[in-house]
Amino acid sequence: MRTKFLRSIGTGVIVGSLIGPAVARAQDAAPDDPAARAATLQQLVATLKSRSPSTAEGAAEARAVLEALTERIAELDQQLRVLERKLEIEREQASEKAKTAPSVTVSGQQGYSLRSSDGNFQIRFRGYIQSDGRFVGDADTTSGPSTFVLRRVRPVIEATAFKIFDFKLMPDFGGGTTVLQDAYADARFASWFRIRAGKYKAPFGLSRLQSATEMTFIERGTPTLIAPNRDLGVMAFGDLLGERLTYQIGVFNGVVDGGSADIDDRSGKDVVARVFAHPFRKAQSDTWKQLGVGFAVSGGSQRGTFTTPDLPSYRTAAQQTFFRYRSDLTPEGTTVANGDHWRVGPQAYFYRGPVGLLTEYYVSNQELRRGVVTGDNAAKAWQLEGSYVLTGEDASYRGVTPRHSFERATGGRGWGAFELIGRYGRFEVDEDVFQVFANPAASARSVDDVVGGVNWYLNRMVKITAEFETNLFDGGAPDGGDRQTERGVFTRLQFAF
Repeated sequence: MRTKFLRSIGTGVIVGSLIGPAVARAQDAAPDDPAARAATLQQLVATLKSRSPSTAEGAAEARAVLEALTERIAELDQQLRVLERKLEIEREQASEKAKTAPSVTVSGQQGYSLRSSDGNFQIRFRGYIQSDGRFVGDADTTSGPSTFVLRRVRPVIEATAFKIFDFKLMPDFGGGTTVLQDAYADARFASWFRIRAGKYKAPFGLSRLQSATEMTFIERGTPTLIAPNRDLGVMAFGDLLGERLTYQIGVFNGVVDGGSADIDDRSGKDVVARVFAHPFRKAQSDTWKQLGVGFAVSGGSQRGTFTTPDLPSYRTAAQQTFFRYRSDLTPEGTTVANGDHWRVGPQAYFYRGPVGLLTEYYVSNQELRRGVVTGDNAAKAWQLEGSYVLTGEDASYRGVTPRHSFERATGGRGWGAFELIGRYGRFEVDEDVFQVFANPAASARSVDDVVGGVNWYLNRMVKITAEFETNLFDGGAPDGGDRQTERGVFTRLQFAF
């Protein structure tokens, strides 16, 4: 009895000395990590097999320990398999959920967007605000008052369906009014053939087609007085020759020079077409890559009445009318549109490094009638505008992106980008129009537009502009005199996202 007790003690000592360190390692293993515990116990089994006690009874007890450990290892292995399968199922479920879960994107340049995981559906929320200050000489009634104004307040919603169909909706609350500026849908069948239908900018003026957030100047120049604004219609457009050539051609209700409309009061329609080429877009040298040249034309018919003449008036940057046709709301005293109306003109821009140039020249001819007298008027306008980015960023038709956004503590580097801007333009009408159709004492024959200023791009979203603009008139005052020169300082704070 005593001998058996001593042998048991001896066996325990021997087995303890063999498995003690391994058991400690097994206990130290993470309790929720069966793989680690199983590996430790397998190492223990190997150790026991290689170092069995020499006595028969000790060997029997060691074998019993081995059997218990082997059984435990089998249990741990089964737990490990269950956990592995559970993790596999969770990964599969997470993968399936990711395939159907929408993604949310916030970008300073692209706004806020929601997008399906397969990319078939997307909706984007953007917008911009332009707060202007107009400080003009108001000694007489021609220049208007100095004022602050919300020039544009435009939320923008854009959507894509099935990667082919696009939609845009943009109202405008600027100036205390509500106007639907854009509401159209696109179908992108191929890069060279797309269809657009709804209300949008007619494809004519180069400056007009520039986004309001990317304009170099606070107000567009004299050629935009002629170019149509927004119209309702359907248009085909696309890119050809590896994006070297862009074409646009559409049928529209037709609008007066510089005008927008939501409905047509006559059955006749306008055709508007434009081609624009980047002949050196694929060239190895960067010198001429941003050279673009184009040509635009429109044709249709406008016929007005003494209550709805269907004729334009032309305004300055201070939004003051300097030319209008005669109108006293009588058939004999009101000039009305009386038939063919066509526009035509070339356009071009060139950007190279910090330098930018843009030019346009347009002619608009409208047949007229006042009472029984008929005639026409050919309005002409052209401009040359230039810009230079002082901080070295690249100038472009799409605006300037600062290398370093404005920040308060950046060691003097975070001041954004500064751009000097200048423009000269001229608008004129036919001399003959004043014999019957316009009043020389109230409408100017021509205006020369001179602008100089600076743009400060604090970042891609915020821009501050300050300009000094002068408009010099020929005619437009009583007794054959000239309308008073309009001079003013114009400022703008723009926030766009």
